[in-house]
Amino acid sequence: MEENIKALLEQFRAIAGDPRKAVAEHLAETGKGAIGMMPIYAPEELVHATGFLPVGLWGGSRPVTKARTYLPPFACSVMQQVMELECEGTYDDLAAVVFSVPCDTLKCMSQKWKGTSPVLVFTHPQNRGLEAANRFLEREYAILKEKLENITGVKITNAALERSIQIYNENRAAMREFSALAAQYPQVISAVDRHAVFKARLFMEKSRHTALVRALMEAVRAAEPQPWTGKKVVVTGILLEPNGLLEIFDRLGLAIVADDLAQESRQIRVDVPDGDEAPLYRLAKVWQKMYGCSVATDTQKQRGPMLLDMVRKTGADAVVVAMMKFCDPEEWDYPIYYKQFEVQGVRSLMIEVDQESTSFEQIHTRLQSLVETL
Repeated sequence: MEENIKALLEQFRAIAGDPRKAVAEHLAETGKGAIGMMPIYAPEELVHATGFLPVGLWGGSRPVTKARTYLPPFACSVMQQVMELECEGTYDDLAAVVFSVPCDTLKCMSQKWKGTSPVLVFTHPQNRGLEAANRFLEREYAILKEKLENITGVKITNAALERSIQIYNENRAAMREFSALAAQYPQVISAVDRHAVFKARLFMEKSRHTALVRALMEAVRAAEPQPWTGKKVVVTGILLEPNGLLEIFDRLGLAIVADDLAQESRQIRVDVPDGDEAPLYRLAKVWQKMYGCSVATDTQKQRGPMLLDMVRKTGADAVVVAMMKFCDPEEWDYPIYYKQFEVQGVRSLMIEVDQESTSFEQIHTRLQSLVETL
C-alpha cells in the first residue's frame, strides 16, 4: 500500500512539474489544445465545455530579465514570471488566454500581453452583494462564451456547460475532502506532496484529476493515522512555492493542516449552486458567494474569523502568512487579521514569498524560531 501511495504522489509531482507534457497529452488524446487561465478566478467550466484544456498560469521559478521591459519592479512575482515566460514564447501554443482583472497588475498584464495567443478579458464586479452585479457578471460570461466559441469553433451548449459544472463541483468536493485527509496524515502526505496534488489540478482535465485524487485518498485511508510529533499550521496568502520553500516546512516538522491560498483552497471553496436559473447565471453566483479573499471586496472582513475557525477546527498551533511580495490586496488585509489573531491569542508568522528567490535561509531561520517558541 505504501508503494501505491508513493507511486500516486510521484504521478502528481510529475504532472505539476511538467505542464507542457500534460497539454501535449491532452492534444494527442482529444485533438484539442489548451487555453490559459490567468489568476485568480476565471470560469474554467466555460473552457472545459469546449473540450479544450484549461491551464492555470501561475508563474514559475526563473531569473527575470525580459519582463523588466514591460512591468515595473514592484509588480508581484507571479506576474513577473508569467511575463518572462510569455516573452520566451512559452504560451504561444495556447489557443487563447483568459484574464480576470481584480488587481491593477492584472489590468496592466491584459493590455501588455506580448504572446501570440489572443487575450480574452472579463471583469468581476466588486459591489458583489447586488443582484445587478450578478447580472452584470452573467453578461460578462456570455461575452466570454461567444469569444471562446469563435476561437475554438465549438458551440457551448447549456447541456455541455451543465456537465462541466457537475465535473468541477465534484472535483472541488474531492479536493476539500483531500485537504481534510492530508491534515490527518501529515506523516504520509508532506507539504511538498500536498502542494503537488493541488498544483496538478491546474494542468489536468478535472474528471481525471478527481479520479486520481480519489485513488490517492483510498490508498491513504488504508493506513493507520500516526500521532504527529511536529507542529501544525494553517497557511494563507496567494501561493506557497517553489518547492524549496515547502521543503523547509517538511524538514522542520510543520504540517500544513489547512490553507487559504489563492492558488489552492480558494479555488475549491465555492461550488456552482444548483437551481433553475441558467448555467451562466449560476456560474456568476460563485463570485457573489466567495469569501475571505483579498481581491474580493468584503466589507465584513471575514478573512480573519475564517482563519481563526480553521485554527480551531484543525488544532493548528499557528498561522503562517505567505505574503506575496508587492501584492497590495494581500498587504491591505494583513493588519486587520493580524490584530484579530492577537486578540484571540493565536500565534502567527509572516514570510515573504518571491518566486524568483532561490535562497531561503532567512525564512528557514524564522520558521525554525516559530517552531521553537510554540
